[in-house]
Amino acid sequence: MTDIVSVDIGGTHARFAIASVAPNGAITLGEPDTLHTKDYASFQTAWEAFRDQHGGTLPRAIAMSIAGPVGGEVIRFTNNPWIIRPALVPEKLHVDRFTIVNDFAAVAHAVARADEAHLEHLAGPVAPLPQTGALTVVGPGTGLGVAILLRESDRYMVQATEGGHIDFAPKDTIEDAILAHLRQQHPRVSVERVVSGPAIVDIYRALAAMERRAVTEHSDVELWTAGTDGSDSLAAAAVDRFCMALGSAAGDYALAHGAVGVVVAGGLGYRIRDTLVASAFAERFAAKGRFAHLMASLPVKLITHPQPGLFGAAAAFAREHLS
Repeated sequence: MTDIVSVDIGGTHARFAIASVAPNGAITLGEPDTLHTKDYASFQTAWEAFRDQHGGTLPRAIAMSIAGPVGGEVIRFTNNPWIIRPALVPEKLHVDRFTIVNDFAAVAHAVARADEAHLEHLAGPVAPLPQTGALTVVGPGTGLGVAILLRESDRYMVQATEGGHIDFAPKDTIEDAILAHLRQQHPRVSVERVVSGPAIVDIYRALAAMERRAVTEHSDVELWTAGTDGSDSLAAAAVDRFCMALGSAAGDYALAHGAVGVVVAGGLGYRIRDTLVASAFAERFAAKGRFAHLMASLPVKLITHPQPGLFGAAAAFAREHLS
């Protein structure tokens, strides 16, 4: 059994847990501790606070999932002022081995190791994900994460991508109007301008303009709530449009990747899972012209693991150091 510290660092929170990796590769996560990044001057001081909570000693190995690019000599975060210098990790944290992965690559590693209990059916045939071939992993959140998980026999490989930044392709006149609205703000409109948590605000504004309604300012959280509980019909229409756009995008990525299955990840996907199932997500996923029959044959799942970042970071460590 190998014990490591698994860490999932975002803009607002840094989550820590002790993870154990069994000789057969099974990963067990301890109860996570969540620290607010604004309360600590650096990742090292947050690490020391977590260490103090665990009696002053920690395993001498760490796996980190980081919300941002992980290449280069200095890792900077988009939404918090911490920096990490990978070359100094052993010295500063007193560890012998470490792994650092992008947060969405960590999610793909979590998908690779997840069992069927943490993969909920969304669309396509009710069947397990194939054990060989490419899987597309898509995660709407603050942005839109996209990764490829390639499985061959008992081995796998993760490829993080910037797929969220490909061009948005409208499918009907309403999406034409959404695109025209977004072009007033952005010279180029990427998919994540429509398929992400904050995008619900612009979708709502575009629909209001189409109906010549006065726009009432709402936060994305307010619109997601009003759109999913049915208290605002225009917000509900915006949520429907989001679900359709997510289905179209997920289908496009699957075609481009030659995927044999798709996994939707991220907290937003989990929160609106019932809405996704009831929406036109599946119809739009399969609506690929001559390839509609192929698309309808692909299983589409939602990963429901409560801590995919922590679990995936531990899986990435095991893949790098223990396989």
